[in-house]
Amino acid sequence: MTTVPFLLKEPNGTKPTPIFAFLNFDGKRVKVYTGLSILPKQWIKSEQRAQVRGYAENGKLNDALDLAEQRLLDCYRTHRAQGLLPDAEVLRAAVAPVPVEEVAQQATLTFWQHLDEWVAQKRAAGLLNTARTYATAARHLRDFSQKQRYAVDFDTITPSFGDKFTAYLVGPANLTDNTINKVLAKVKVFMKWTGHRGLHNNTYYPRLSWAKREPDVMTLTAHEVKQLATLELPAGGYLDNARGLFLLSCYTGLRYSDLVSIRKEHVRAGTIRLIMHKTRDLVTIPLRPEALVLVEKMLAGELRPVANQVLNRYLKEVGERAELAAPVEAVRYRAGRRESDTLPKWQRLTCHTGRRTFATLALEQGLRPELVMKITGHKNWASFKRYVNITADVVSKEFHRVYGGGAL
Repeated sequence: MTTVPFLLKEPNGTKPTPIFAFLNFDGKRVKVYTGLSILPKQWIKSEQRAQVRGYAENGKLNDALDLAEQRLLDCYRTHRAQGLLPDAEVLRAAVAPVPVEEVAQQATLTFWQHLDEWVAQKRAAGLLNTARTYATAARHLRDFSQKQRYAVDFDTITPSFGDKFTAYLVGPANLTDNTINKVLAKVKVFMKWTGHRGLHNNTYYPRLSWAKREPDVMTLTAHEVKQLATLELPAGGYLDNARGLFLLSCYTGLRYSDLVSIRKEHVRAGTIRLIMHKTRDLVTIPLRPEALVLVEKMLAGELRPVANQVLNRYLKEVGERAELAAPVEAVRYRAGRRESDTLPKWQRLTCHTGRRTFATLALEQGLRPELVMKITGHKNWASFKRYVNITADVVSKEFHRVYGGGAL
């Protein structure tokens, strides 16, 4: 994955210090001087951008950094499309100096143009699933503006906006409570992003909210995973390929985006060691024998990545053939009202079921929660518990194993 972090030459200095960009691509790391500088005390290290609150002039500096990042990525993609890799000299020429007039042009973009830019940046960084969720939130915001004739802008996101937008998402958009919560969360991320660039001083947007309810977690049992693994399918066919990808997720707990990005350099001494796309955290995952076989097939090109939506469609067909027909209740809430459907398990099967299955089975088989969280990359129990489905049957067996009585 290609990334462009920014670092200061003298991060602990007391005078303005140069800002350097580092383009990471194809195992290489090229240092590029941006022609920009800043007082270290005004630099937010975690965000790799200048602090805007209290330093309004830093908004233009952040615009210049955004433009430098985009030009470096464009330069890399242009060369990569030609089968080439840009050298340090080419990259330095692409980014420095950043013309003042281009920065000024960035500052005059409309609310909607900044919204598009926000989505495009995630897409350019290779975070396709994140970009997709951002684009969905942007679409709902646009639809609301057009259909409700509300002039959405940085300074019109007010309590009145919050009431009208959520009423639209509940009514005409017909979204569930959890989806509304996610849409509002993405709008707040966008407003925070633009706020850090000095584009507005809106203080209301952090209070946008909508109550959500945690959905039931659906996972496969160890027996159902075995049913999938032993199902007879034409070797090398699309269903066999989909099954292999899903089982690898069940064995490693990897998200789809990380699963399909496994490369030779990530595999060493019976483990996978990679930086996760979503969180940028480094994880090390021990490979059980079944997983190692699938990883070797992937590295040999015998296990092929497919689009997430396509994979989910194939998995439902695989699940139906494997007779994963246990009834599962799918519960949703709209404006606090409960709705539910009962479906056979295969109809709810997705690639992400594999990650949840890994977490649940690892706990059931005795791995300590903190070890499982280390593998999956979760930092707290609140987020991790959404992946765990400890069934009543497992609770009963463990209870009687410890305290005695009952049928084992």
